[in-house]
Amino acid sequence: MKTHTRSVVVGGAGFIGSHLVEALVGRGDEVVVIDDLSGGKRERVSPKATLHVKDIRDRAAITPLIKSADLLFHLAALPRVQYSIDHPDETNDVNINGTLNVLLAARDGGVGRVIYSGSSSAYGDQETLPLSEEMREKPVHPYGLQKYVGEEYVRLFADIYGLPGVTLRYFNVYGPGMDPEGPYALAIGRFLKLKKEGKPLTIVGDGEQTRDFTHITDVIRANLLASESPNVGKGETINIGRGKNVSVNRLAEMIGGERVHVPARKEPRHTLADITKAKKLLGWEPRVDIEDAILELRKEWGV
Repeated sequence: MKTHTRSVVVGGAGFIGSHLVEALVGRGDEVVVIDDLSGGKRERVSPKATLHVKDIRDRAAITPLIKSADLLFHLAALPRVQYSIDHPDETNDVNINGTLNVLLAARDGGVGRVIYSGSSSAYGDQETLPLSEEMREKPVHPYGLQKYVGEEYVRLFADIYGLPGVTLRYFNVYGPGMDPEGPYALAIGRFLKLKKEGKPLTIVGDGEQTRDFTHITDVIRANLLASESPNVGKGETINIGRGKNVSVNRLAEMIGGERVHVPARKEPRHTLADITKAKKLLGWEPRVDIEDAILELRKEWGV
């Protein structure tokens, strides 16, 4: 009789993935991490998990590691927006072909359920807010498109092959341990680093663009609920956001300091998650308020 859950976390050495690994280990899962360490860091991975340094583009290498997992959390990606614009071929290979490899390995290995980390960048620029899962996706850069294709593959694999799967569509994840240099740095990480260095906070455009910043602990809780909920597994896409947005200028006020502006870039003007579906299917809602979280992060950074 099986007494434990075997969970595979693809991309488990990254910011979000390493927090998830800690939570899975904490609940008693046997955890296997697959990561090529291109964006992740070995030292982030819990010593209670087993790390395999593999590239998801190498299906032969990852298939035996994924086989017979009860749960597979797929977070691996090349997530930099500008990099995807400059290198659409490489990011397509990782984000689409790599995801297909992971799903094929899960299908062939009899995995119990796949939880795929999607991105709110799939929405692109929409005329109305909040952003709901019923809206037509309109990504504005290759990364957003590639993450959306991943969602569709999860849906099709559930529909065609009977591989249980669900997509959690994240909105601007932040929290302790985020890499200020990394692709998930967001304005929060960059601002904290600049403040620590005594430099002005660099604001892209006029700073009135808004984002739905979502705390890492809320995101991890959503993953755990998605791994257990009897209401998902048919390829659903579910928004995971705070359901409240804040302008970049307001964010700069919370962190404090001198500011400078640089030219605007290609990105959605506003994001705001409709979290009705997450409440209904997962029994999830956010618990962390951004003002409280920024105070904690300022203490962590000593600013």
